[in-house]
Amino acid sequence: MLFNSIQFAIFLPIVFLLYWFVFDRFISKSKHQLKLQNAFVVAASYVFYGWWDWRFLLLIAFTSFCSWGSGLLIGKAETKGKAKTWMWLNIVLNLGILALFKYYDFFVTEFAHLFHVSTEGLLLKVILPVGISFYTFQALSYSIDVYRGKIAPTRDIVAFFAFISFFPQLVAGPIERATNLLPQFLKKREFRYDNAVDGMRQILWGLFKKIVVADNCAVYVDQVFSTYAEQSGSTLLMAAIFFTFQIYGDFSGYSDIAIGTAKLFGIKLMRNFNVPYFSRDIAEFWRRWHISLTTWFRDYVYIPLGGSRVSKSKVVRNTFIIFLVSGFWHGANWTFIAWGAYHAILFLPLILTGKNRKYTNQVAEGRFLPTLKEIGQMLLTFFLAVIGWIIFRSATISDSVHYIVGLCDASLFSVPWMKTVNSFVLLVGSILMMIVIEWLQRNNEHGLSLNKTLARPLVRWGLYLLVTLMVFVLQSNKAVQFIYFQF
Repeated sequence: MLFNSIQFAIFLPIVFLLYWFVFDRFISKSKHQLKLQNAFVVAASYVFYGWWDWRFLLLIAFTSFCSWGSGLLIGKAETKGKAKTWMWLNIVLNLGILALFKYYDFFVTEFAHLFHVSTEGLLLKVILPVGISFYTFQALSYSIDVYRGKIAPTRDIVAFFAFISFFPQLVAGPIERATNLLPQFLKKREFRYDNAVDGMRQILWGLFKKIVVADNCAVYVDQVFSTYAEQSGSTLLMAAIFFTFQIYGDFSGYSDIAIGTAKLFGIKLMRNFNVPYFSRDIAEFWRRWHISLTTWFRDYVYIPLGGSRVSKSKVVRNTFIIFLVSGFWHGANWTFIAWGAYHAILFLPLILTGKNRKYTNQVAEGRFLPTLKEIGQMLLTFFLAVIGWIIFRSATISDSVHYIVGLCDASLFSVPWMKTVNSFVLLVGSILMMIVIEWLQRNNEHGLSLNKTLARPLVRWGLYLLVTLMVFVLQSNKAVQFIYFQF
């Protein structure tokens, strides 16, 4: 079920009303009220997830049960060694399932090409379960945190299933930690009007970024990338820039909708994007892009390897491991690995010189406009990100190389291709609108958060009306799937 579909527009209010006005009011005197409310969350989440393919419900249920059981076994283990064994058994089981569905055919195909053998009868050709990379990592964090003593194992299986399957963030994150999300299912939630209203604002802003910006960028991007060999350098550059905003609008838009939806149910999810294209270097970019994944790899891979508190050679090793694994997490394609390696190369000088945490504050903090130096830093970081997204978006590494070479052609200074001038102007205008609003709101959680400017009723409601009209008027003919569903 897509957030930007009519099905979800019907599903959400029904679930919301049942959640608060049935399970909160009519069974409020029951000692099992919380468990019944959590059971309803699980049921609603399974309906949401099963909308794609009900067979994958068995897989997520199996993952949930094994991870819940592993927590109990780790907690009951008599020695640290036994607890570690149970943790690793759950890690191997979950990563094994992920590898089977996501990477098996890739490795078999690459092995067959290397040794010139046929793949006939060897490929599984199975459909990749939606969101498997997200809920698998969420389940893994629970076992690891129980082993580390950061959270006590829960005996409440219903609350645990709700933690793994909570529908707003189930299929594309944020990848929540058990230490943040699970305790919220173990205590009574209360409806807060102001929190719910802010959730609706964040949902609206997420829909704007997805439907108005990302989906309209996709029309241009798909056509250019599929025929890149025939396009001028200026058109290639424009498509690369549009894809940079497409993937941001698509993925951060999903995160905004997920976080906003969770607020409607009294649940707080972690922030997943923090205006990454306003970053002054690539290290700052990675602290602001897909925060739930980058911090997951930092805490569960990078730091256990020694982080940056080891020899320079091991720092280099750890940096490449974290970025290569991050790239491979995105999918079974060499382009994702190359994208990870590219960012590792960009990141390495900063971490080796100790400048990777030079910019931890918001750009132009306390000022309305950035300095010329900050503008130059942001433009350079943005350009480096654009090159990386070309590698990410290309079908093969060869395609990405030829695409980048095409940018160096003299036609780079020609007028780029436009399907129609009107559509092009609307698209550029929508992107600029997103940039301006997020710049004004860069110190707040999302683009429609209240600040001194937007607190004025006329400005606030005028903006709400404009964004809503654009969502309805500028939407595509059909709901477009979110990019990160394939990961």
